[in-house]
Amino acid sequence: MKELLGPLAAAGDRIDLLQTFVRIVDAGSLSAAAAQLGTTQPTMSRRLQALEKLLGVRLLQRSTHGMRLTEDGNRCYEGGKALLASWAAFESDLRGAREEPDGVLRVVAPHAFGQERLIGPLAEYLQQYPRMRVEWLLHDDVLLDDYIAAGIDCAIQVGSIRDTSLVALPLATVPRIVAAAPALLHGRAVSDLAALAALPWLALRTFYKTEVSLQHSLSGASQRFAIQPRLSTDSLYALRSAMLQGLGVGIASSWVVAEDIAAGRLVQLVPDWQAAPLPIHLVYPYARFYPARLRRFIDIMRTALPKVIMA
Repeated sequence: MKELLGPLAAAGDRIDLLQTFVRIVDAGSLSAAAAQLGTTQPTMSRRLQALEKLLGVRLLQRSTHGMRLTEDGNRCYEGGKALLASWAAFESDLRGAREEPDGVLRVVAPHAFGQERLIGPLAEYLQQYPRMRVEWLLHDDVLLDDYIAAGIDCAIQVGSIRDTSLVALPLATVPRIVAAAPALLHGRAVSDLAALAALPWLALRTFYKTEVSLQHSLSGASQRFAIQPRLSTDSLYALRSAMLQGLGVGIASSWVVAEDIAAGRLVQLVPDWQAAPLPIHLVYPYARFYPARLRRFIDIMRTALPKVIMA
């Protein structure tokens, strides 16, 4: 048994030392890496020296001005990252479905969507994996690079994806319809786009500002017309509230106004014409290994989203 444990322990030590070295390079200094790992700078220095002794090469040149990788250090860093990623993927494959997510998942979601339709799938995730905790951050328009640095695991984005360097997993599409309060119409029929364009308008700045584009559901024909919105907002809930107050016509996600239309508080206008549906993606950085907390969240969202959109 000792003969077997010896090589295994040595392999584990080597992986730990390699992880320490990669963390030092990524952090930019021994002190920064020590703070991230919750240890001391002398401990990091001893681990670095142990790895250098093990490999028989100098990995870092340190001076009062900082540190820089040697040629061997650069090779060790690039190869070490690939090796650690392969090891993580190997562990993940072995654990497979048996792996129980544990820890904190940090997700960014749009305000309205994150308050309404996504809470159900989120509850399912937390109920299914009781060892998980979630930080649920609501932002409508942020760059993923801004929150990767803050430890965000993924984002749910509605609309087009601007950063093609990211994984963008399609989940569903959101139909959008034109609607207004009956009080705005004063009993007038709105049977064509000319009559629609003449009404007061509201704008949801995230998706339309001074121009409306609609498509005919049967023929596929497209029409555009300019608007001068009485109110412009970046909040879907504020748009709905303004529509209910009779301030103007709005284009809203169908799930937001479905109950209002059913109750007669809003009326769908020109039902044969709709705005282009909005795609929903789950977005996250490329990696060779994804932790169980993210993989399980992706599985639940892929199943749940198409259902909650149409509910």
